[in-house]
Amino acid sequence: MEQKIREYWEKFKLDTNADQDLNYKEDFCFGYDERTYKELLKLVLEGKKKATSSALFQYEKDNEEEPRVGDYAIVTDSLRNPKCIIKTTNVRYIKFNEMNYDICKLEGEDENLESWKEEHRRFFTSVFKRYNLNFTEDMDILFEEFEVVYR
Repeated sequence: MEQKIREYWEKFKLDTNADQDLNYKEDFCFGYDERTYKELLKLVLEGKKKATSSALFQYEKDNEEEPRVGDYAIVTDSLRNPKCIIKTTNVRYIKFNEMNYDICKLEGEDENLESWKEEHRRFFTSVFKRYNLNFTEDMDILFEEFEVVYR
């Protein structure tokens, strides 16, 4: 764990009187390139982005534990500077082709379902290619809702 991330976590626990044994699941930045890193971080910090979606199969392929309600994570910028801490408040599973605007609008990125599908179709296609798989509209999404608890 990088020093600046560890110090940020320790400051969070001290400032919030959290249990000193409390741990966070991961540290990461939202997005997949410099433009999206900045845009998505801004939306999180403004309180507009309250959810994220990922391809469910990745957790198994990467041997990673799925997020659970109550998990903490440190959100960083692209240079790995910690910017806030989020806490998972809800996890649901939904097929890509069953997504609706009431759910996807929690991501704070799109004005309508069509733009969400267009952007996420592009994103998930690139994810699938990394695993030599083909994106399909009936893919399973893990949809994680969160709240910013510290910044």
